[in-house]
Amino acid sequence: MSPVTARSEPPVVLLFPGQGAQHPRMAAGLYQHEQTFTAWMDRAFELFGADGPRLRAAWLAAEPGPDYDDVSVAQPLLYAVNHAMGRMVLDWGVRPVALLGHSVGEMAAATLAGVLEFADGIRLMDERITEFTNTPPGGMLAVSASVAEVADLLGERVHLAAVNAPRQLLLAGEAEPLAEAARTLTERHVVCRDVLARQAFHSPVVARAVTASLPGWRSVPLAPPRLRLYSAYTQGVLTDETARDPVFWANQAADTVYFAPTLTRLLAEHGDCVLVEAGPGTSLSVLGRRQPSVVKGGGRVLPLLPDRHRGDQLDQDTTTAARLALSAPVPTA
Repeated sequence: MSPVTARSEPPVVLLFPGQGAQHPRMAAGLYQHEQTFTAWMDRAFELFGADGPRLRAAWLAAEPGPDYDDVSVAQPLLYAVNHAMGRMVLDWGVRPVALLGHSVGEMAAATLAGVLEFADGIRLMDERITEFTNTPPGGMLAVSASVAEVADLLGERVHLAAVNAPRQLLLAGEAEPLAEAARTLTERHVVCRDVLARQAFHSPVVARAVTASLPGWRSVPLAPPRLRLYSAYTQGVLTDETARDPVFWANQAADTVYFAPTLTRLLAEHGDCVLVEAGPGTSLSVLGRRQPSVVKGGGRVLPLLPDRHRGDQLDQDTTTAARLALSAPVPTA
């Protein structure tokens, strides 16, 4: 079955951010304000069971606790918020030509595309928390350089985790070798900074978690996408066969994310689009604006939220403005 390609005018692409996009009260201004968003967030906390109250409190707290950036908090909240925001946009009547997620954002995109049920996604997220507690502590480093410029730093201890732009990479590794890489890059006058992550996502460091997650993925039904879904791991449209492969999904935690080349291919195949960041922050909007076709005036970039939470009203105003820009009716009461 071919995925749905019905389109809004102008054509819309939904983008879903991943680890590092989390921040205190992300999208909280939409809670109890946007009906669909609220309903799906409530459903998420219900499905999280005993962890639900803890995650809800962490999400709504003005000051994050010490574990906020840990996989046990950040990943389930990112999945829930991305999914709820995606449902909200679909309920506005927007029909995207494609979905694309970054890291855990791809799992939210896959859920919206019908590859897996939301309840199954929540269960897999819950299992991921346990699996990642058995991986070595590590982190991720954002680097303003090309792959060629960091090639000599890559090897058994430092790994290429993501290609976000031609000169914007993520490296991953255990804490000590990653710190060594940061010192070397600083000596070379290469800009780098730590990412909000306590695990070395998208690297062999988390291979143990991949192995542990495979039975969970094999236990859930996986279906062909009903919406066109691009994968930043395959760098193209996700095929029906790959979408139904549990090994593909389990391996994502350790595989490199090729977001930039995937987005470039998507735009080449769909032409001028509106890139809507349907998740917290503006990290993917920044990357979208760096795409050559967008720089030349082809298409637009539209985040649904500010770069960080600066009050509920600003969340609401930004989302309302985006909704109007998408020509989706705004309720008056």
